[in-house]
Amino acid sequence: MGRRWLSLWKALGCLFALTLHISIIAANAHAASTIKVGVAAPLTGDQATLGQELKGGAIIAVEEWNAKGGLLGRKIEIVWGDDQHDPRQAVAVANKFVNEGVVGVIGHFNSSCSIPASTIYRDGKVVQLTPASTNPQFTERGLWNVFRVCGRDDQQGGVAANFIVKKLQKKRIAVLHDKTTYGQGLADETVKALEKAKIKPVYYGGVTQGEKDYRPVLTAVRPSDPEVLFYGGIYPEAILLTKQMRELGMKTVFMSGDGVWAKAFIDIAGKAAEGSFITFTPDQTKIKEAQEVIRRHKAKFGTEVGAYTVYSYVAATLLFETIATIQSTDSIKIADHIRRTKWKTALGPIQFDKKGDVLVSPYVIWEVKDGKFVELQ
Repeated sequence: MGRRWLSLWKALGCLFALTLHISIIAANAHAASTIKVGVAAPLTGDQATLGQELKGGAIIAVEEWNAKGGLLGRKIEIVWGDDQHDPRQAVAVANKFVNEGVVGVIGHFNSSCSIPASTIYRDGKVVQLTPASTNPQFTERGLWNVFRVCGRDDQQGGVAANFIVKKLQKKRIAVLHDKTTYGQGLADETVKALEKAKIKPVYYGGVTQGEKDYRPVLTAVRPSDPEVLFYGGIYPEAILLTKQMRELGMKTVFMSGDGVWAKAFIDIAGKAAEGSFITFTPDQTKIKEAQEVIRRHKAKFGTEVGAYTVYSYVAATLLFETIATIQSTDSIKIADHIRRTKWKTALGPIQFDKKGDVLVSPYVIWEVKDGKFVELQ
């Protein structure tokens, strides 16, 4: 009886080993048959709307290239990474991407995620192209593998300060931020630009992401009698800030950056958002090269592109065009080609400097008017 059980266990062990071996072979065969690209963003949670913008642009780019046969004779496969705008989760996503052998990463959205993740990608020899992370430190650390398709907060902050001083002609400025790398970075760059114009904020402070009541902070701001409240952060908190400002009877002009350029800000804040000013790039619907991407996005998803959909598409396209041109997935060669090429993109001409920043990054002012974002001329 014992010998029979021993024989049976041996047979089962051999079967298990064979099954495992076949599974590994199948997995390796699948990996070899595709070229993997990582896409990282907050795909769930309170910033999921922003993550879906990056997701949509990447999907359109991948479908476009797969329809042409993919890259190097293989189809492109997206590996998704939901960082939930949490730096720790971003690092976990980065390690996952490196372990899965992605040829490049489109993302992350938040600077607080892109910056810690970028060192993982550097060590893993993976090129990272962010469509949306604007904090200067992303490209100021001398990493060879990082690129940003968008602009920087020092550029954006300068435009905001110039508008406040020269167009609005206001001097009493309160500044709040959400204590994140992006939010505080944008706030600080705006303060630097204001101080160059000899204007010192009458109030400077932070709020905590995810809280629901900012009245105590606003009550602390109100005695300084600000004419403008500049906020560095993302739209969920901006919605509450504008609504609660009006509930407290504050007539202060609200101003913020690209993290608030979201339809949800207007839809949810409603009348409280009216008259707000937002720094962002020029109207993408007026960029000739962007029209096909905008059309395809509407046809596939039934919605208009978001603030960074086209940026995500461009980031992915630069990666794919590079691999197709150099006929290699070698990360050093990819980074070198991206850096030295003059690109024609859906956002118009793009060229990168040695740091990985775009040479020309225009920011303009948008106003919330009659329930819409209106670009000011």
